[in-house]
Amino acid sequence: MQHHVYFTLKDEFRNDEGRARFEKALDFLAGISSIAKAGWGVPADTEVRPVSDRAWDYAIYFSFDSIEDHDAYQVDPDHVKFVEENKELWESLAVRDVT
Repeated sequence: MQHHVYFTLKDEFRNDEGRARFEKALDFLAGISSIAKAGWGVPADTEVRPVSDRAWDYAIYFSFDSIEDHDAYQVDPDHVKFVEENKELWESLAVRDVT
């Protein structure tokens, strides 16, 4: 299964320092053992089209071998730590899980 999360940072963290902090946190998050494959990125510099959503700053895309691995990730202490230590950085987020 795939787990995608799109983060929109608060304005006060849309600077070099805030982005560096968040990117370090994303690298930490990607190290959780139940994740089979991990990555994160920013909106691609593609042509602006009416169907393209660029109203976010960062996205994670994680693959899991099973729903059970995804569920284990959700309660993993490192995931909980990531949320607690970084939730002040984002204005909003959207989760999209795909099987």
